Amino acid sequence: MLSRRPPMRLVLALAAVLFTMAVLGLGLLRAAAYNPAEVGGTWSPPPGAPGVSGVPARCGDLPARATRQLRGMWLTTVLNIDFPSRKGLSQAQVKAEYEGWLDLAAAHRHNAIFVHVRPSGDAFWPSAYAPWSDWLTGKRDGKSPGWDPLAWMIDRAHARNLEFHAWFNPYRGSQPAPGGAGADFAQLAPNHPLRAHRDWAIAHPKGSTGRLYFDPGNPEARRFVEDAMLEAVQKYDIDGVHFDDFFYPYPKAGEDFPDDASYAKWGKGKARSQWRRDNVDTLVREMDQRIKELKPWVKFGISPFGIWRNKTNDPDGSDSKGLEAYDAIYADTRKWVQEGWLDYIVPQLYWHIGFDKADYAKLLPWWTRLVKDSGVQLYIGQADYRVGEEGAWSDPAELDRHLALDRKAGVQGEVHFSAKQIRADRLGSATRYRDKHYAAPALLPVMPQLPAAPPPAPRLTGTSRAADGSLHFAAESTPGPAAASWALYRVSGTAAALVATGRSGTQVADPKPPAGAAVYCLSGLDRSGNEGPLSEPLSIR
Repeated sequence: MLSRRPPMRLVLALAAVLFTMAVLGLGLLRAAAYNPAEVGGTWSPPPGAPGVSGVPARCGDLPARATRQLRGMWLTTVLNIDFPSRKGLSQAQVKAEYEGWLDLAAAHRHNAIFVHVRPSGDAFWPSAYAPWSDWLTGKRDGKSPGWDPLAWMIDRAHARNLEFHAWFNPYRGSQPAPGGAGADFAQLAPNHPLRAHRDWAIAHPKGSTGRLYFDPGNPEARRFVEDAMLEAVQKYDIDGVHFDDFFYPYPKAGEDFPDDASYAKWGKGKARSQWRRDNVDTLVREMDQRIKELKPWVKFGISPFGIWRNKTNDPDGSDSKGLEAYDAIYADTRKWVQEGWLDYIVPQLYWHIGFDKADYAKLLPWWTRLVKDSGVQLYIGQADYRVGEEGAWSDPAELDRHLALDRKAGVQGEVHFSAKQIRADRLGSATRYRDKHYAAPALLPVMPQLPAAPPPAPRLTGTSRAADGSLHFAAESTPGPAAASWALYRVSGTAAALVATGRSGTQVADPKPPAGAAVYCLSGLDRSGNEGPLSEPLSIR
């Protein structure tokens, strides 16, 4: 085995869709006496750390080929939609369920998982900034469940060689009653920061669907939610910080977000719509900067609503007729890409090919043009939850066609909403696109802006056959930067193809070796997915 590296690093027409999107996006002594401050320290690369050579991989005299593609799923905790399956499960039950989700990810040959760890001002880790999530504990009393789920979930994901992207909702402070506390401060956990800082809170909308928000226009509240999320970056070995599309709330007819007080204090004469966009821009820009200061190998990405603006209102917009994130929720998603404040973006293109208001086949090229030469990687959010609906979604090949368009357009991956829907595999849709588009393992796309230290070529020194028919390899690392993961190639015809990957410290193995002779090569990859040279070929007879 290779030695293990130490941790471094639309809302358009259907009310049902609007409701789904609204609910899914889904201490403190520290909070009571909060004083904005920097979280954590800085990182610098080790002396002499190499960059990416750009030399094509070779197994002996033959080229080695591997798909570079992110494949992931969202694991939603709010309302116990995916995980845990209900509130108040025991530690053993939560762990067993999570292992089941990792089994699913492995079966679909995913290489990343996006886990909801701050659904609404709460936390799935012992936090100095937020109460424990009642979606985990079953109670809004702020009491610890007695273990650290986030540390354990990251460790188990890494053991499967899955990137762990910690998914946060920055501004949501509660969920609507009866499942959540609603807009009632008395229903919040005793150590919820909005109890100590009611001036940070805005209740919206009125009535039974109301909830509490951290005010995006209040600089102190914004800094607090940044610190709350950066605490997880500082304390844990996460691979990515991930937001969805919830910043300012989606519009409610006849009721504007009631931020008059903060606008009067901090608006500085700007139009309110632009002031709100500026507030969201500041959060995104500061998070990007502060993550990279703290741990520059941690990726930052956002999954926004799939329409920036319609071209009928803006010549730079897309050929669509739906709700516009720029105007409706004050999310200038195009600017974030243009300014390079993200490492990746995952637009939620949750509409079928040919949909008149938002055609997948027309929105996809708008997003590919936007990211071109930006340094921001494009993944597409896929609506597995819609499979089985009437019309186009009754065809099990709809998502298959989406992924085919993605490949043709050069999209660098997909994230599927959500884990429960992949497991349900309605109409056999998930199995279909897995077998056609995720048939072989894939390496993660390289981000040149992240630290690079590709390891030297390892050595393959021997093999053994396991009872399950897999072929196990003995491997040794060589002096130089340590590998974070490994990639195993097998010669087939005139090239060597990727057949397996794993985390350093796990068994190097080909799960389905051929019956006869074969030739293999092994490589190591660094934390950012940069691949070092391959080993000398090892022939198996």
